[in-house]
Amino acid sequence: MSDFSSILNRTINDSVRTLKSLKDVEPQLSRAADLIDQSLRAGNKLLVCGNGGSAADASHFATELVVRFANDRRPLPAICLASDSGILTAAANDYGFDEIFARQVAAFARPGDVLICLTTSGKSKNLIRALEEAKARGLKTIAFLGRDGGSTIGIADLDLLVKIDSTARVQEAHQLLLHVLCEIIESRLDKL
Repeated sequence: MSDFSSILNRTINDSVRTLKSLKDVEPQLSRAADLIDQSLRAGNKLLVCGNGGSAADASHFATELVVRFANDRRPLPAICLASDSGILTAAANDYGFDEIFARQVAAFARPGDVLICLTTSGKSKNLIRALEEAKARGLKTIAFLGRDGGSTIGIADLDLLVKIDSTARVQEAHQLLLHVLCEIIESRLDKL
């Protein structure tokens, strides 16, 4: 077997094992869907953030909600806090990188909103600060975590922990969980 084939087969097998392990977070995912549903029903919004690949996933999730996932429907209020380069660089320059998301939570969040943080390591100080700021402002919080959850575990109201050490597999799992949330949210829209 070639190196390429060996890597491909190993990656597929690892991905399948990781995705099957997501059945363990079904109760937390159901609760996350309920928190989001309650917020949207009350006329509130979602704030989503992460760093690096998780920032891209946060943007993707917000896009699916604002535009559409699978069905044509009304737009849903979701803001990716990692998308505005002007805000990010000004906040980092003036207040430090640890404050880039907390500053935006302070600006945009209202009680009843939901903050969703994505991190594969659980070690991002800027996400911890965002969660702290959100809690101080009366938001519900959801953390998508990887590995052992790092220092972020237990800070959010709800943790969705993918207990895998591979960053790539955690990101794939987070993407699948976010897509499941999109499906659930769209299926409940008739009732919103």
